[in-house]
Amino acid sequence: MSFTRSSFLSTRSSLLSTRLLPLLRWGTAVVLATLLVLDLAFPPPLPKARDTSTLVVARDGTPLRAFADRNGVWRYPATMESVSPLYLQALLNYEDRWFWKHPGVNPWALLRAGGQWLRGGRIVSGGSTLTMQVARLLDPHTRTPWGKTKQLLRAVQLEAHLGKREILQLYLERAPFGGTIEGVEAASWAYLGKPASRLSQAEAALLAVLPQSPSRLRPDRHPEAARKARDKVLQRMVALGVWTQAQVDDARIEPVVARSLKPPLSAALLAERLHQADPKAARIVSSIDPGLQRTLEERVSAYFSSLPERTSAALLVVDNASLQARAYVGSVAFGDKQRLGHVDMVRAWRSPGSTLKPFLYGLALDDGLIHSESLMVDAPQTFGGYRPGNFDSAFNGPIGAAEALRLSLNVPAVDLLDRVGPARFSARLANGGIELKYPRGGKPNLAMILGGTGARLEDLVGAFAAFNRGGVAGRVRYTEADPVIDRRMMSPGAAWILREILEANPRPGYGLGTFDIGSRPRTAWKTGTSYGFRDAWAIGGTRRYTVGVWVGRPDGTPLPGQYGAVTALPLMFEVIDSLPRARGDGVPAPPPANVAEVEICWPLGLPPETDAPGLCQRRMKAWTLDGAIPPTFPERDARLWNAGRERFEVDAKTGLRLSAECAQPHEPRSAEIARWPALASPWLSAQVRKESRLPALSPDCIADGREASTELRIEGLNDRATIARAPGSPHGARLQMRALGTDTRVQWLLDGKWIAETQGARSFQRDFEDPGEHTLTALAESGAWTRVGFRVLR
Repeated sequence: MSFTRSSFLSTRSSLLSTRLLPLLRWGTAVVLATLLVLDLAFPPPLPKARDTSTLVVARDGTPLRAFADRNGVWRYPATMESVSPLYLQALLNYEDRWFWKHPGVNPWALLRAGGQWLRGGRIVSGGSTLTMQVARLLDPHTRTPWGKTKQLLRAVQLEAHLGKREILQLYLERAPFGGTIEGVEAASWAYLGKPASRLSQAEAALLAVLPQSPSRLRPDRHPEAARKARDKVLQRMVALGVWTQAQVDDARIEPVVARSLKPPLSAALLAERLHQADPKAARIVSSIDPGLQRTLEERVSAYFSSLPERTSAALLVVDNASLQARAYVGSVAFGDKQRLGHVDMVRAWRSPGSTLKPFLYGLALDDGLIHSESLMVDAPQTFGGYRPGNFDSAFNGPIGAAEALRLSLNVPAVDLLDRVGPARFSARLANGGIELKYPRGGKPNLAMILGGTGARLEDLVGAFAAFNRGGVAGRVRYTEADPVIDRRMMSPGAAWILREILEANPRPGYGLGTFDIGSRPRTAWKTGTSYGFRDAWAIGGTRRYTVGVWVGRPDGTPLPGQYGAVTALPLMFEVIDSLPRARGDGVPAPPPANVAEVEICWPLGLPPETDAPGLCQRRMKAWTLDGAIPPTFPERDARLWNAGRERFEVDAKTGLRLSAECAQPHEPRSAEIARWPALASPWLSAQVRKESRLPALSPDCIADGREASTELRIEGLNDRATIARAPGSPHGARLQMRALGTDTRVQWLLDGKWIAETQGARSFQRDFEDPGEHTLTALAESGAWTRVGFRVLR
């Protein structure tokens, strides 16, 4: 009987196996096919290759500016490697201990959560895995049974499509943290002001629990609720043995301190510039020093708060070694409509004023046209119809090249450019990285050296760095990936000489011997002001940094009374004094081998001669390049005389000059004098003029033509006259004057300042308002001149 029953059971089992196995196989195939069809019909809503905010960061990773996505969400890139291991420990152990093992759904966690709900009538602990949370973030659902089922299916679908690391990265970038902040990296910067890689245990616990209820637990609004939630996480970490009790006790001490949610906005215009250059990049690392950037932004904002409305400014700090920008301020206040704060003045075309002059002197040094103390004449001159004047309308007469550059005198600079050639100078600037912009149809001309062209702050700073880089300029770099473009601006020797000249220029208010500035870095600096007070510049360089400052109105309207030395220069020195320093920054650099200091004499500009001491009327030390000691420039269009040696014969007994034919026998002796440029004569002492004058011709000698000079006389005002306002006159003492004795152009100077120009004997009229002693000088184009002194009564 048992045998029969056993046979029956065996037969029945065989029949069931024969019928059920095909059903199971086909059923499994149908289910899998159905899942495949559903997966194809309803693919997981995975994000695009990159849909995080574009984040522009400083060199150390500090966010400078984030560009939100199309929905206005701030979401920064994040990976397992970019966040703190402490945060990953807190997150995984608190939210999903079995994340690395489950298939997207943890059935035991779901059963536990369901049982707790049935027993207590409320949710005690959640059953959602991190994968399920990511599924909800990617495809939001309702809190219905169908919505929960959909979340479970999506979680399994995600596990089928993505690896665990990819799923975790989605959570790191998309977890909600309140407001429009998503992802742990954005939250860490927004609330804590630090990267997620540097979180403490207390901070890691806080950010791990915050996504559970971002509105209720926001630390900037509900710090006490946030603290309690954080401590709950900390206690869980102790219970699981992940962190020690001592570590958690220390973490509990930390207060919950959070900043108000505010997107980063530093170096905003640079960030916008970099974002426009690479709009698809998720993260752009700039060369900016974040601490220095914030400090200088605050300083610029405070510094210019008292300036007239619509005034803006730009500031650029560059590391000379790498030419990387360390600070970039494109406007006083980004977004300020009144100041046109959206306009980036670092790369705007503006008149450079006198900032190009050092490069002109560098070219002249390399050409062998000048040395550092070449005699130049700052006097009214006309260059083919162009008559430049100085900023203060005054003239200085004979002056050395170094001092002419330090004082930024215009006439010597135009004279030098005329000899170098505007087109050649423009080409040299372009080769060194300064592209100039001219009006439509315009071309290089003499006015360019006084600002009659357009240039950009970043180009000027890159070129000015050449004075501390051996004459090599370059393009300013804003990221590590920017190419290194170095360009030779001048020779190392010329750069060294110019740096010495510009470093010797004392700071405003710091006269020689008044303050001890030995601990401050040596600074070679130059200011500039464009025509009509539209642009004020100050550019300076130390051994390590070059700083450029521009001040003006972006719309180009004048800013009366604001010029480089008053408006831009003080800020430039404030910035330089706040930059990092190193030992040796204040030590002078030794000159290159081809630079030498020699003694030269004026007016010839040559070394003194032992056998002709009379030719050396003024001695001074000059820096020379490659052994070249060029003489003083020959005078341009001067008909009286040219600067240089004048050789002649005199009677050994009387000292009178001899010509080729004399009636009486004489004992001739060779003699010579050194002539000063004729236009310098009004500024020379009577003794110096006497030493430069030819001796009188002996009465018995025939005229040799060497005394063919013009005697100039002022008509309309006598020497030592006293003048006063006419009774009842609304204006000052009015005089009409003219110069007699020349048919050339005549320049008129009142107390050294140019006031008028006449032609030949034509007259001009002038009101004299200021009481006191005055001097009126008439200077003819031929070099002849005269002056009268007078007094104006009150």
